[in-house]
Amino acid sequence: MKIGYARVSTAQQDLTAQRNILVSLGVDEQNLYVDQGLTGTNRTRPGLDRALAAVREGDELVVSKLDRLARSIRDAHDITDELSRKQVVLSIGGSLYDPTDPTGKLLFNVLAMVAEFEADLIKMRTKEGMAIAKAKGRLKGRKPKLSTVQENHLVSLYGTGEHTVGELAELFSVGRSTVYRAIERAGHQEPATEPSSSRDDGAPRARSGGGNRKDDSG
Repeated sequence: MKIGYARVSTAQQDLTAQRNILVSLGVDEQNLYVDQGLTGTNRTRPGLDRALAAVREGDELVVSKLDRLARSIRDAHDITDELSRKQVVLSIGGSLYDPTDPTGKLLFNVLAMVAEFEADLIKMRTKEGMAIAKAKGRLKGRKPKLSTVQENHLVSLYGTGEHTVGELAELFSVGRSTVYRAIERAGHQEPATEPSSSRDDGAPRARSGGGNRKDDSG
């Protein structure tokens, strides 16, 4: 019996191409096991575990390419050791590799070394790409909702006591939490309570220590 295994590294990738290859190599759909969103260096793969549990003596474990099965020499050896114990043959893209045969074992080791080399290259290129992007200022994380000038202006308006947090949030088109964080960063004490509504009754705001009062005592 032929047992098929397919894998993609991200949830966005499609397994259709691998499925079609495995079916064309004689694998029945019901004997096809998959892992989606798991890398080849991750040995904890439920689909692979089920595939290895399904194979019996004389069966073939079929994969489209070796890197779908393993991305490291150690992992590849662990898998082939298990296949050898069960006397199962490995089929890679239709080519049979018998782990118990010296020639087959040599060819498999070469393929495993290439798969690990490719995985290391991908890691190195990813790190280099991130370093270049960071040096060019393209890797900065999430952009702040307010520029430094905008945040300073917001804080100065808050300091006048003439605007509520809700009014400032609406004025700068941000959420109240953004206003509170700006106030906190500026070292102001946050308001204990927020008025239920902004000024909409037409009444003027009271001034502390305002204009002259008429003396009616005499």
